[in-house]
Amino acid sequence: MKIGLVLSRPPGYSESFFRNKISGLINHGFEVELFVDVADRSFKLCPQYALPGKVSFYGFIYAGYTLIRRPFRSVQFFKQEFRANKKSEIALKNFYHSLHILNSSGLNWIHFGFATMAVGRENIAAAIGSKMGISLRGFDISRYPLRHPGIYRSIWTKANKIHTISNALLLKAKVHGMPEHLDFVKITPAIDTNHFISKNNRIGFQNPVQLLTVARLHWSKGLEYTIQALALLRAMGINFHYTIVGEGKELERLILAAFQFDISDRITFTGKLNQEQTKNHYLNSDIYIQYSVQEGFCNSVLEAQAMGLACVVSDAEGLPENILNGTTGWVVQRRSPALLADKLNEIIKEDFNKIREVSQNASKRVVESFNLEKQINEFVSFFNEN
Repeated sequence: MKIGLVLSRPPGYSESFFRNKISGLINHGFEVELFVDVADRSFKLCPQYALPGKVSFYGFIYAGYTLIRRPFRSVQFFKQEFRANKKSEIALKNFYHSLHILNSSGLNWIHFGFATMAVGRENIAAAIGSKMGISLRGFDISRYPLRHPGIYRSIWTKANKIHTISNALLLKAKVHGMPEHLDFVKITPAIDTNHFISKNNRIGFQNPVQLLTVARLHWSKGLEYTIQALALLRAMGINFHYTIVGEGKELERLILAAFQFDISDRITFTGKLNQEQTKNHYLNSDIYIQYSVQEGFCNSVLEAQAMGLACVVSDAEGLPENILNGTTGWVVQRRSPALLADKLNEIIKEDFNKIREVSQNASKRVVESFNLEKQINEFVSFFNEN
């Protein structure tokens, strides 16, 4: 079976979800081809095909070549576009942005790694005679449709199967028009549980207590609310140090927030780190915080649980499915710094035997339910089942 995976660019080294998915499918006998807007020649996991880029002389040559080489597909594509009452200039634009896929051979599935990637390309599968799958992620469903109401209306009518990473995102997709009859499968993110493995044998928290977040510096991660909560925690007399691993455009704003809340001396911004460097921070931390405003699921929370950290998360989208409140960690209402501070204070002062029990529950659950083998088997079934 041959699968065409559509992304904006090849997954980078840190984007383990797509890299593991591609490798796992290939190891199970699938052929995988990657269709991207911009190529990266350092990506070697599978063949990749890129768009010609901005409209150019080469692009026009490529479009003419497609019309000659794939006349039936091209005609079918335009028929589908015009049946959807699209204007000629929109249909031509969509055709241009689909050239690399229209020139493919023998695809059984076209799978869009993000729902946004299917916008304007929802007619490709029908044109080439393949099935169409879509993965739902946090940005796709929680934010993008708010700015573009009804953007997925035509996509729902063309898709054969939907992949969601959490029940919360599936519910939001239905709010944004996904029909009840459309086939879907929940396949959560997963991590390498042989690499991220609990080595936390401490008998108590360190002094100062080491707090950690691994995230892009983006407003959706709720880091400013976390900083506010930690200012309250300091006022409670708790000695801590907070490390934020990640980079992003909100760095200056967060540094300013730390300064204004007078806890700059207790926060370290490491910038982007590789996997081994990040793992060392898990090893040397006590409590992991993911106080996001919006979060589809979050691999970092899985990694922290697997490494034996006590985890505190917000109630944003998929996080309450990632953490079982009171059993494998703690879930706190989002945008409520005072509640987060109270919960952190409660955890730090709790009998450590109870904290260790929760952490052990979390590590065990991740190993059993969020391992790569289980995830790949579920994707194999996703593409094999009718």
